[in-house]
Amino acid sequence: MADENRFTIVYHSRLNQHIRAIERRHHALIRKTIEQQLSYEADTETRNRKPVRQPFLFDATWEIRFGPENRFRVFYEVDHNHHAVNILAIGEKKGNRLFIAGEEVAP
Repeated sequence: MADENRFTIVYHSRLNQHIRAIERRHHALIRKTIEQQLSYEADTETRNRKPVRQPFLFDATWEIRFGPENRFRVFYEVDHNHHAVNILAIGEKKGNRLFIAGEEVAP
């Protein structure tokens, strides 16, 4: 794909807290998946990439799930004016509970 179609990935400053709550061995997978899955067609719905029901935490409009047993969640918004994907939250699903920054949140 041409570079003019590529989205810039912008990480929110609060993500440091979110990622620290996840085992270090998964950090590379999370970073790699974000870059691969959201650099192009970030707002195209797939089996594991969907719009979230509103209102949602951190004003995210999209969610992508991945990793072992689809345990990781990345919540983001697509800014078409700046051709950017703003990563707003990273969480981990444990059973049917979602944890962001080590704290359970209600989706």
